[in-house]
Amino acid sequence: AEGKTLGRFATEIANILRGKNKPSFSPSHDNGDFVIIINADKFNLTGNKLEDKKYHRHSGYLGGLTTESAKEVLGKKPTKIVTEAITGMIPRTRMRKEILSKLKVYAGSEHPHEAQKPINLEL
Repeated sequence: AEGKTLGRFATEIANILRGKNKPSFSPSHDNGDFVIIINADKFNLTGNKLEDKKYHRHSGYLGGLTTESAKEVLGKKPTKIVTEAITGMIPRTRMRKEILSKLKVYAGSEHPHEAQKPINLEL
């Protein structure tokens, strides 16, 4: 993810997770691949999105809305921005949870999946 623009990068990953890059794609079947993203904290945001983009969450109580900028979220959980961008591009169906379980995001360049012999994919 190093040096990539967030939105363009996330669309490519979402297509791979769903299997849309394969000739055997079917919307009702999960035939996507596993994806490991490294250096997830080194992506690019264009314009002033680092300060202007807001992430909201609600505790469920009155007045429980918490709003943070992308810069604050990047400081606390650097992988959350990439994960949420890809999650928003997966259809909200019964298969969404299963598709997203194939996504692994790591902030550094190390990951514990060397035994699976992953193939390096340049986007």
